[in-house]
Amino acid sequence: MAAQYPEGRVLIIMTGGTICMKSSPDGLVPARGFLNEGMAPRPSFNDGSMPEPLPIMTDSTTKKYVTSLRTPPSTYSRHVRYTLYEFSVLLDSSSISSAGWTQIATTVQNNYSLFDGFVILHGTDSLAYTSSALSFMLSHLGKPVILTGSQASIFALQSDAVDNLLGSLIIAGTFMIPEVCLFFHHSLYRGNRSTKVSASSFDAFGSPNCPPLAKMTAMGVEVNWNLVRRPRSIAKFDVLRNLDTAHVACLRIFPGIKPEMIDGVLRVPGLKGLILETFGAGNAPSGEDGSLTAIFKAAVSRGIVIVNVSQCQSGTVSPLYAPATVLGNAGVVFGHDLTTEAALTKLSFLLALPEVSYQDITTQMQLSLRGEMTETPASMQFSHPSSELPHITDQQTAFTSLGYAITTGDIEKVKIMLTGDQFDLLGAQDYAENTALHLAAVGPNTDVLRELLHRGASVHVRNRAKNTPLFLATQAGNVEMVEILKEVGGHLHAEEVERKNGDLSRKRPRVAEVNGHETT
Repeated sequence: MAAQYPEGRVLIIMTGGTICMKSSPDGLVPARGFLNEGMAPRPSFNDGSMPEPLPIMTDSTTKKYVTSLRTPPSTYSRHVRYTLYEFSVLLDSSSISSAGWTQIATTVQNNYSLFDGFVILHGTDSLAYTSSALSFMLSHLGKPVILTGSQASIFALQSDAVDNLLGSLIIAGTFMIPEVCLFFHHSLYRGNRSTKVSASSFDAFGSPNCPPLAKMTAMGVEVNWNLVRRPRSIAKFDVLRNLDTAHVACLRIFPGIKPEMIDGVLRVPGLKGLILETFGAGNAPSGEDGSLTAIFKAAVSRGIVIVNVSQCQSGTVSPLYAPATVLGNAGVVFGHDLTTEAALTKLSFLLALPEVSYQDITTQMQLSLRGEMTETPASMQFSHPSSELPHITDQQTAFTSLGYAITTGDIEKVKIMLTGDQFDLLGAQDYAENTALHLAAVGPNTDVLRELLHRGASVHVRNRAKNTPLFLATQAGNVEMVEILKEVGGHLHAEEVERKNGDLSRKRPRVAEVNGHETT
């Protein structure tokens, strides 16, 4: 049955965790068939329309058609159509390793062109670690990837599972937030800024040094678009698979710690990095006669990267006090306001990159790669507005003026309007829900298209007719625009492919049950 309203397509990836567990004589155990048992019976997840099966890639070459469900229309007059892929072996989040992270990242990559967003169901014990790891593993990400879980099973009478899962689903299927995020207790956090703060409270996660990217309220979703990061390079989505924490250790400083304890850790065979959790703003004892400092200095000389992060939940590591400065002089890297989870996974990511020098790694550890640390604000620049531009006071007027500049190919005016943009013009839409990139895709100037892409315009947003910028460029026969959009990772949406191939009139695929999943 066709949707009454536009719909976003979301793939839910079930890795395991409390959210899918059921009671048994031996305690809580993972339950299979989560889509049918945990979601289908609930009206908030199923409008009863029985939509056609959706394709998913179970590996890089194997496609299956599986049962899909559709939510009732949201506050935004949109449905979310979704399906669920369960890992054949569910992961224990307390035992997850880089192999599990690679399995999740690869599943996203294999299905990237088939869905608008992804929701990953995961145990809470290591949820912040996985969120941080994926943020570095998924390069040039252009779609939302939201991790969530729950403190109680979805089958329990009192549970946070429904709110967490439904909130994640609505955001992933409605808003183009191209980041790895963590959604919990009505808040959407940047994944590499989050940390678990409670073992029992439903409000189990926090982001002490970065406000939420979005909040779920009774009125809908309030997105803080000023915080949302967008890809700003001409490159396709890609995955780094060989991130490995086995060569990185984490050590917490405590009063009276013996230098030989730290030296023992720093001499573990194969160790390449150490995350050092210090007091306050980065302070640590120097040891008698500077013995501890000497140990750090010797380890650095052996090529071990040592990163200084604070034991405090909020605040930053800086050379404010002499003990922190001493560590810096010994070659220890200031981790600023990185969480331990982000520091560990970021260092593992950098160590996995090919042909990266020690100096490159220590430099990159102090720079924001995925929004994982607070960037030092650039010096303020003051300038008068261009006399060529009219005085603009609202977004729609500004977008109209930008649209005219795009359609006439006026690259200089486009640059002026987007510099210091106060109206979020890259996210604005006209009456047909075309974005600036939709207009540029059929416009006369490839430089305008590239300028928008370099400033973070999304190639995946669709207009009211459900068309992407790539589809419009293809229909217009604009070969240069098509190639640029493909170069940055643009692809036809599944519905565009269906329309192009006439698949909407094709007979509904036959569905059979295979290993707990329905397939053609």
